[in-house]
Amino acid sequence: MSSQGPRVVLLGKQGAGKGTQASRVAEHYAIAHLATGDVFRAAARDETPLGLQAKEYIDRGELVPDPIVIGVVREHLEDNDRQLVEAGFILDGFPRTQVQAVELDVVLEGDALDVIVNLDVPTEVVLARIAGRRVCVQCGTNYHVDSPPTEPWWCDKCGGHVVQRDDDREDAVMRRLELYEIQTLPVIQYYRRTGRLVNVPGQGDSNDVFAAVVAAIDARWELRR
Repeated sequence: MSSQGPRVVLLGKQGAGKGTQASRVAEHYAIAHLATGDVFRAAARDETPLGLQAKEYIDRGELVPDPIVIGVVREHLEDNDRQLVEAGFILDGFPRTQVQAVELDVVLEGDALDVIVNLDVPTEVVLARIAGRRVCVQCGTNYHVDSPPTEPWWCDKCGGHVVQRDDDREDAVMRRLELYEIQTLPVIQYYRRTGRLVNVPGQGDSNDVFAAVVAAIDARWELRR
């Protein structure tokens, strides 16, 4: 029997707009938005053993190993947000490897995913988006070289200095994008083999992208209702 809302995984490169689209999708369907970063922070705040282990890797700037990622997400899905999961959800930032994708299907058991949306944006586009990003060191407000604060480079909100973060520099971004391609290609292939993957172009107006994402979700969700 279908859930009250769709069960969705949103894939996409850094800078593809996943966070924005996932938030809008969650609001549109009145479902839970489960972002991996938020799940990790909640587990660390609650001082769960796995949450504290994940925090150690994150604080060192290292990738969190699959067993820890899977364990944290499993706990979150099975315990904290089980009622929300049963009502539908959108996962943002997980799974990132094929091992995680396979394990997610195991965790969900009969509550299968309705659709996996791959927000497809060319590497050169996301590179320009991220490398052009600037951030206020005091309040964290984001700007871009194409949309700078009124007085470059001082924040319109708090007057703080607006800078480019080290991890937003072009060489650092390229390393992250290359790692994403290596990790995520098997995930995309896994979901394509199961017939659940839909590619949605992520360029252009944000409202047009959102409409395309919703249309993709509705088309697959209707098959299971």
